[in-house]
Amino acid sequence: MKKAFGSFALVLHSHLPWLAHHGGWPVGEEWLYQSWAHSYLPVVELLETLAAEGRRDQLTLGVTPVLAAQLDDPHSLRGVHEWIGNWQLRAQLAATRWHGRWKAEPALQEVAAHEYRAATHALDLFESRWRHGFSPLLRGLVSSGVLELLGGPLAHPFQPLLQPRVRQYGLQAGLADTRRRIGSTPEGIWAPECGYAPGMEADYAAAGVRRFLVDGPALRGDTAAGRPVGSSDVVCFGRDLEVTYRVWSPKSGYPGDAAYRDFHTFDHPSGLKPFRVTGKSVPSDRKRPYEPGLAASTVDEHVADFVSTVVNRLRDISARQGKPGLVVAAYDTELFGHWWHEGPQWLAKVLRALPEAGVQVTTLDGAQRDGLVGEPVDLPASSWGSGKDWRVWDGEQVSDMVTANDELQTLLLRTVDAKRSTPGREPVLDQLLSEAIMALSSDWAFMVTKDSAAGYARSRATLHTRRHAELSRLILDGRPAEAATLAARYATTDRPFGHLDARHL
Repeated sequence: MKKAFGSFALVLHSHLPWLAHHGGWPVGEEWLYQSWAHSYLPVVELLETLAAEGRRDQLTLGVTPVLAAQLDDPHSLRGVHEWIGNWQLRAQLAATRWHGRWKAEPALQEVAAHEYRAATHALDLFESRWRHGFSPLLRGLVSSGVLELLGGPLAHPFQPLLQPRVRQYGLQAGLADTRRRIGSTPEGIWAPECGYAPGMEADYAAAGVRRFLVDGPALRGDTAAGRPVGSSDVVCFGRDLEVTYRVWSPKSGYPGDAAYRDFHTFDHPSGLKPFRVTGKSVPSDRKRPYEPGLAASTVDEHVADFVSTVVNRLRDISARQGKPGLVVAAYDTELFGHWWHEGPQWLAKVLRALPEAGVQVTTLDGAQRDGLVGEPVDLPASSWGSGKDWRVWDGEQVSDMVTANDELQTLLLRTVDAKRSTPGREPVLDQLLSEAIMALSSDWAFMVTKDSAAGYARSRATLHTRRHAELSRLILDGRPAEAATLAARYATTDRPFGHLDARHL
């Protein structure tokens, strides 16, 4: 292993909107279970392997409270167990079907065998490690030091559009949720959508947050070190887009290679994806069968390319500033395995290849401990969305949702304040708060702006907003029995955070 001449921090962000008990969206819980089986299982297995090897500070992992709630939820645990078993059965079906229909394509038979082996391994992994949920595994990984855990506010809101009191509560309650699950409070966060408004660092400091992630353009591309924000001691780290986009960019990246498995082309009877990308302009009915061996050799090529890119970037930084620098690459965890089938293989090899090339693999915490922190900076309003501003969550397409969310927050605070003198905890107010938090999720505006299941997103936002309004009306009208009955009914279908206490708002 070469002497390190620079540091590389990989940041993964694990998040899905609250989907449990909701089958209305065309893919419903399927989205959660696919990500669970294809991303969370292999990524956690890799981290446990690295921890067993004695490796430390391998990556920074953000887990949003709403996802942690789903990965600990008994309903979801039962559901994904059945889903993985069904995956194994579907692979057996495919083996029989493809053998009979496409004898001239032996590659398809190998794909079926590949899927069966993967499903069997996932089932063994789930039954031996995951039956009690995600939190026990995450607690062990944090304790081992193999990763740094980032937290975040409850239910993934776009924080710049929240009223200050609601924003502060969401952040503190989100960090408290993580503390309940793993026994310690994260000192860093991945702010939802990397959304930032000037002054938010004061909220972070008050909540005990020492560092957070922003997108590179917020720092004008100067991402070679962490930067204290304003006059605070809170440090922001910027995503290096030049390096990050080698893997995944709005227009290109490794997952689109012709040899990799095509995410969008299904064999509908089995529900499997037996074809490779083949070519960007090749129609689905002309895709070639997936070849695991060909994909594996392509992974090696892309590992070498990425390591070379990081090394060259760090050399340029060192030459420019006369001292070692930092490269931060950040992605959604779901890229590794769910969107990009070969992603976990690539990740495992990159984390081992970088140190051999003279790069110190670290975390945001490790970079801060090592003094990779520059001069203070005044951050502009920003996000990691289109335009790097707020347009995805505050644009014309979602202006009605923005107005509705602001009115909801005003009503929430008025209702809670009206009952604040009531002694003891109020389950009705707790459910009211739960409905508000779910309505304020950033996912709904994102999906509408991007026209990705926009109808589902609007229906979910409207559902929680309507429930909140109904409960508020009953509370303010002095009809406690009716409010309690309604709140109890809503709690049976949607209550990701059963510990919410509206007295703290």
